[in-house]
Amino acid sequence: MAEKLSIIGFDADDTLWQNEQFFRFTEQEFAKLLEDHGDHDAISARLLEAERRNLGHYGFGVKGFTLSMIETAIEVTDGQAPATVISRILEIGRDLMNHPMETLPGAADTLEALADDYTIVLITKGDLFHQEKKLAQSGLGDFFDAIEIVSDKKPDTYQTLFARHGDGPEHAVMVGNSLKSDVIPAIEAGGWGVHVPHPLTWVLEHADAPWENQRFREIKTLAELPELVGRISEA
Repeated sequence: MAEKLSIIGFDADDTLWQNEQFFRFTEQEFAKLLEDHGDHDAISARLLEAERRNLGHYGFGVKGFTLSMIETAIEVTDGQAPATVISRILEIGRDLMNHPMETLPGAADTLEALADDYTIVLITKGDLFHQEKKLAQSGLGDFFDAIEIVSDKKPDTYQTLFARHGDGPEHAVMVGNSLKSDVIPAIEAGGWGVHVPHPLTWVLEHADAPWENQRFREIKTLAELPELVGRISEA
């Protein structure tokens, strides 16, 4: 018999609001800026290499992405990137920080449907300032009992947070678009993981779905979540 659920964790970016699409737009502009030094795919591949290298130094978010763009521009120009190019990269990085807020369909209704019966926690990673700004603009903040902005999402992250705000991971479910960060480590911590796929997911967040695990579920939209959570909790 499953443990009764008491706490639900929600990812933010591309689970509750759009995010990756703005990075893609910025990457396209960056590649166009350097089109004399390689085609779009080549520049994007070099940028991804830089992002992968720099995650341990800069973490997740726009600031690290901007620094990786600058590093890539220096690399592909053999150290000859003009100041105008660096200035433009900084400008498009600032634009990325200020992209419009667009909540995903069903986000508010789903949170409202669950808020009275469960402890609702936002668990997101990235730049503290930017995530707080997006949450404020989203209008969803009042639905959450707690906000946790973390540097990364690992099993011990979920063990700590679900114990801090609830009855431990065995009574918790984590909902998100990233199998690698939201779903798999939550399951490994002892909780449930619900995958809500998004058409644009950063390649460094890709992972194989753990279909064999009894605590894994996948839904097409957030609107399906209240019914699913009810079934899990009553099983």
